Amino acid sequence: MIGPETLDLLRPLALMRQCPNYLPTPIKRLNSPHGSRLFVKDESNRFNLGAFKALGGIYAMAVILLERWQEEKHTDIEPEQLFKEEFRSWSRQFTFVCASAGNHGLAVATGAKLFNAECRIHLSEAVPAAFEKRLLALNVTVVRSGANYEEAMNAAMNDCTDGEVLLSDSAWQDYTYIPTLVMEGYTVIAEEMRVFFQNENLWPTHVFLQAGVGGLAAAITCHIRSIWPQQPTIIVVEPDAAACLMESHHRGTLTEVKGPISSMGRLDCKLPSTVAFDILHRQADQFVCVSDLEAERAVEYLTTHQLRTTPSGAAGVAAVLGAAEPYFELPENAVCLALITEAEN
Repeated sequence: MIGPETLDLLRPLALMRQCPNYLPTPIKRLNSPHGSRLFVKDESNRFNLGAFKALGGIYAMAVILLERWQEEKHTDIEPEQLFKEEFRSWSRQFTFVCASAGNHGLAVATGAKLFNAECRIHLSEAVPAAFEKRLLALNVTVVRSGANYEEAMNAAMNDCTDGEVLLSDSAWQDYTYIPTLVMEGYTVIAEEMRVFFQNENLWPTHVFLQAGVGGLAAAITCHIRSIWPQQPTIIVVEPDAAACLMESHHRGTLTEVKGPISSMGRLDCKLPSTVAFDILHRQADQFVCVSDLEAERAVEYLTTHQLRTTPSGAAGVAAVLGAAEPYFELPENAVCLALITEAEN
């Protein structure tokens, strides 16, 4: 079983290259207001779904189906066979269920469409109607469940009583394998970045990773610590209304936080993923918060560079722009790397 220290860092890219429309997303160079160099990895058009989460949900579903095929047929199947009619006809028997603040649901729904599986997505009442419409366009079942993400997650868990597969991007006690597969899918981003900087013969000194439950930040952190030849300072960025990873890190144990609703909706998670916390607690260097106002200013800054995203997507850049604030200060020769994690709504 995959654990936090044994993410497969080679399989994800090899498998995702078999998916239709796979292309590495671009990295753009910007000048930050305080003079440091800033590279931005733009995930806003990943698989034409508008967010990095396309990687995790599709990849995890593919691995689960490959494993189920092996268990049932007692034979392996090559990744290139995933999209053949025999496999898609066989996959129709499976139903995948998840809760989502939007983007993870789109990834799972797209995976279900690619592999011809059934799918039910639970959304809280806080998720914008635009996400529900995009999900419905993929012919999945959408269920509005609860006032927030945590209540939608409970509903999704209770919806798996008849052989359905819960495909969550958050981990908890006794539920770590599938979320770790989701994280494994996100390492494709880190590998694409590694190749880019290897070709540039230039490496970031500071990497800013926004976090909700922490899966993306942990996956990229694990990849950097395991493979990158030059090690940067890794900074985890959260909304000040939902700093669950920072609080958990300070306390040294998984901690649920309270707070108001943040405009960084996809990051507005009050309890970390257990697997993500385990990695980030030991391998990240700093944990910082940004306010809704700072994130909104980062959106405006990126718009001037023809990069359009949301406060959630701009949170890492917001931390770079606020680096003169008391929580940390960048050296003059800093080379910063941040991610735009989703497209403008």
